[in-house]
Amino acid sequence: MVSYELYDDGAWDRGEAIFQALRDTLYNEDLYHEIATFVTKHRKGGSPVKCFPPKIGGFNFHYRIQYSDGRSAIIRFPMPGYFRMAEEKLLGEVAAMRYIADNTTIPVPSVLHYGMTDESPRRLGPFLIMEYIENSGDVAGVLRAPGHTHGEKPALDPVIDDAKIDYVYSQIADIMLQLAKCDFSRIGCLGMRSCNGHDGNPEVTYRPLSLNMTQLVEVGGVPHFELPPTFKTFCTSSQYYSALADMHLQQLSFQRNQVVQSDDECRKKYIARQLFRKVGAEHGVASPDTDLGPFKLWCDDFRPGNILIDDEYRIVGVIDWEFTYAAPVEFAYSPPWWLLLVMPEEWTEGLDDWAAKYEPRLNRFLRAMQLKERELIEQGRLDQSQVLSTHMRRSWETGDFWLVYAARKSWAFDGIFWRTLDKRFFGDNPAGFMERLKLLPPQQVAAMEAFVERKMQEKEESTLIDWYAKDSVSKLPPNILSLDSVEPCEARPSCATMTDGPDVRVVP
Repeated sequence: MVSYELYDDGAWDRGEAIFQALRDTLYNEDLYHEIATFVTKHRKGGSPVKCFPPKIGGFNFHYRIQYSDGRSAIIRFPMPGYFRMAEEKLLGEVAAMRYIADNTTIPVPSVLHYGMTDESPRRLGPFLIMEYIENSGDVAGVLRAPGHTHGEKPALDPVIDDAKIDYVYSQIADIMLQLAKCDFSRIGCLGMRSCNGHDGNPEVTYRPLSLNMTQLVEVGGVPHFELPPTFKTFCTSSQYYSALADMHLQQLSFQRNQVVQSDDECRKKYIARQLFRKVGAEHGVASPDTDLGPFKLWCDDFRPGNILIDDEYRIVGVIDWEFTYAAPVEFAYSPPWWLLLVMPEEWTEGLDDWAAKYEPRLNRFLRAMQLKERELIEQGRLDQSQVLSTHMRRSWETGDFWLVYAARKSWAFDGIFWRTLDKRFFGDNPAGFMERLKLLPPQQVAAMEAFVERKMQEKEESTLIDWYAKDSVSKLPPNILSLDSVEPCEARPSCATMTDGPDVRVVP
């Protein structure tokens, strides 16, 4: 049984239609020449020899331009119709790549130039020009069973060579250890403040623009103006977890299609989300020892498909650093979900089977990480206090892995909450989910039936609202977040702040 929830089909189809309208115009020799000329203005050495047809990914599409010096560059654009926060996403990614390049030995593409839509060829969108990293494939291809076709869910190769996988795991462990050594005093995306006409050093500047946050807007129907403001950052993990819990409730409230199929399903999801907000306010998701940081550099899209290798399985590049931000330390302490290549919420046999299959892979990965940690400590490149393997083991054994995963992902939340989190925080409940109403404040209980009625009506209407339209505010439903709830723990400071907007420049 699949345990994850569905995106709004109407919103997905709308984005698909926008991209399809553009798609055919991307395969054009005149455009290839225009793009090659544009990229060459920002790259020194060699003349353009060939511009390859575009490659289309999940979030972006890009063109590769080959040069007479034997090397290549690429120019990348966001998928129109899917990411309307594309400029913010680009600025955060460029700052993250520059920080990683300056502070680690992780191989990231060299940024040649970046800019906004007005500067881009034929106004294709915000763009990023990078040196192309020669490679023989990615780590996903190493781990994946043979015979995989595009569009299918990958399966882990059951007979993969142990030495090969240990070698790859060791290198990935080194990358994760380096990322976890990057400390910040606030939670949020990096940006580069202008200083004397030049980009300054990357620092936490913007809200933590996560993959989940963009999906809430693009395929969840959440109005962009209902999310944390662009320049809002957080200085405690507790407040960030509370913001994530609010976003889960917003997803249920604003998504109009495929979100609930029955009255009881709606009640169950409403109760789960209100209980999770209660967890953040009363119990505290973050450890008191780490609530104030330091916070760790985290990438939502760090996975095998974005890790490039050569013929000898050496990692030669890590790409796609969008959705990278300083995050609560528990994010870095969670073991990687991708060891089975398939996310737990998309595992056909359900979460219990995923966990049973995952644990042997985790044991192998942690052995490789422990060996790498020992090596780095002996070389003086890592302190004992910086090891991750013990934290990852503890995260899995205590269930913190599921807590963090559920906090990060709105469409994976429900199955995980009722499987693990409900019992962990509120004890056994043989009477069923409606019994949990006794734990909620009266205002939230009183509002539930009207909320259910609205969601059932939206299900029948099967419509979308364009929150970018001028009259959209008049269509806002009642503010579900305004209902009285328990007060946050007094011991935690209230310090989510909105920083002054930086003087952002887009020319490197």
